[in-house]
Amino acid sequence: MTFGSPSTSEPSAWLKFEEALIASLGIQPLLIVVRPNASDLQGASGRFSLLSQIRSLHEAGLRHLEVAWVDHPAWCSFVRNVQTLCPDLQVGAASLTRSKAVDDVHACGLSFGMSPCFDPELLNRARSLGILLVPGVFSPTEMFLAMRQGCGLVKLFPAAQLGVGYTQSLQGPLGPLPKVIAAGGLGVDDLEPWLAAGHAAVALGRRVLGSEGIDPTLLRWLVDVCPKCYR
Repeated sequence: MTFGSPSTSEPSAWLKFEEALIASLGIQPLLIVVRPNASDLQGASGRFSLLSQIRSLHEAGLRHLEVAWVDHPAWCSFVRNVQTLCPDLQVGAASLTRSKAVDDVHACGLSFGMSPCFDPELLNRARSLGILLVPGVFSPTEMFLAMRQGCGLVKLFPAAQLGVGYTQSLQGPLGPLPKVIAAGGLGVDDLEPWLAAGHAAVALGRRVLGSEGIDPTLLRWLVDVCPKCYR
């Protein structure tokens, strides 16, 4: 599932997708980021395959998934397999750093993607295709430039190196900030402190998945904590 299909005739569609994603993160402030390897892209199956674990997370209530872009002809097919298995899952792309990545996102019909860096040219390319690109920010300058570009949602990366109070420290000199997704080096135990500090959401990487299954603390958060606090 996406928030709609991007259209080159509606370049401002990215604004609608931004509003929709912010609203959805208000219901469940979590994104899981997965990076398919060659085996995943070749259709690996089994109890602990990436596709199986994504389906299990979706069945536990996960709403948002980012599939890291890789320059591989089977990447779009993998994304479509995820969408077929989990039709209600809101799927976007991660690790967008090149125009080809944005073009692949558009070809797959995804409405949003994330970048680990702030690149105005990439941002404008995505917007011209009607895609929401959430830029990565690290420094006060990057945060300020993202605000100047009209970004209502940014990804703080790598968040673990900056600390849970970093975003709040920027509000004094910069004023009201965009909604911030904390990402990079965080685990399930970081969810509550980072959300309590005012971040709109937390993104967790594949470290919560593994050869022996999904981190049980993540499943407990999805099943027990999130429904009580955020719905």
